[in-house]
Amino acid sequence: AEHTDLALDVLSDIVLNPAFDPGEIEIERHVILQEIGQALDTPDDIIFDWLQETAFPDQSLGRPILGPASKVERFGRKDLSGFVGERYVPGNLIVAAAGAVNHDEIVRATETRFAHLSPGDIAEAEPGRFLGGETRVEKGLEQAHVALAFESPEYRDDAMYSAQAFAIAMGGGMSSRLFQEAREKRGLCYAIFAQASPFSDTGLMTIYAGTSGEEAPELLALTVDELRRSVDDLSEAEVARARAQLKAGLLMGLEQPASRAERLAKLLSIWDRVPLIEETIEKVDSVSVQSVREVAAGLVSAGAGALALYGPVAAAPTVQEVTDKLAA
Repeated sequence: AEHTDLALDVLSDIVLNPAFDPGEIEIERHVILQEIGQALDTPDDIIFDWLQETAFPDQSLGRPILGPASKVERFGRKDLSGFVGERYVPGNLIVAAAGAVNHDEIVRATETRFAHLSPGDIAEAEPGRFLGGETRVEKGLEQAHVALAFESPEYRDDAMYSAQAFAIAMGGGMSSRLFQEAREKRGLCYAIFAQASPFSDTGLMTIYAGTSGEEAPELLALTVDELRRSVDDLSEAEVARARAQLKAGLLMGLEQPASRAERLAKLLSIWDRVPLIEETIEKVDSVSVQSVREVAAGLVSAGAGALALYGPVAAAPTVQEVTDKLAA
């Protein structure tokens, strides 16, 4: 707590007075290019960038955070200064603090450092539009990396909690359906999981697995079968486990001040307020077997999906074949 003012001094100086030293920019440019190269050499990392680009092509939500090497090689001090001047304005800034801090003191200290900023123009966010499609990169790797996705509920849709419960029930741990069926019973893979990623105006339900090239078709067929089956027979026990796991994650995340501060900023950016944790728990508790099955039904009947494949994937079905089988 005694160094709170100093911490705000450092952070505000970074935001308000970036040096953008040309020599440092060159060093960081090379670091980022190395990071891009490392990502390209890490199949279970780059596959998710490709999946995002495939799900949301030619739009900001689909662009990888690292960006393409061709653009990183070109930007300079003017580009960085322009970006900061355009984006780092009061309407785009949130100061969040948690732990041994005094709210009123934080507010006063923030006003002292940032009140002089002009409002600026806030760029309108480009809406996310799930389009789907397929990215297939054949390469002589040991494993075939498979990532399948469908559009799912956005942040402000209460169905988001049911989508998260569905992801947990399908692939959120060792007791999940896909882990049990694909790994424990059939030995088709080592890693398999599902996750729901909500955004401001859309969301993404992702299923990932690494398998052999020969077994990729069987793995995707099994995934489709489990998705279809979940519409009718997802059980109360599975949903109860998912609710408990969701609440445990929420509550354990409150134990670290850094996690609390991040949560405050995130919620404020979404809701323009910070909902009480009790309110969130109540929404999780309202998740039912019916609401989770409705999420499953929406995925199965969506008619559009995104599929990213990397490695020995010549034998894997196309995204059209996967969605056709889902709808059959």
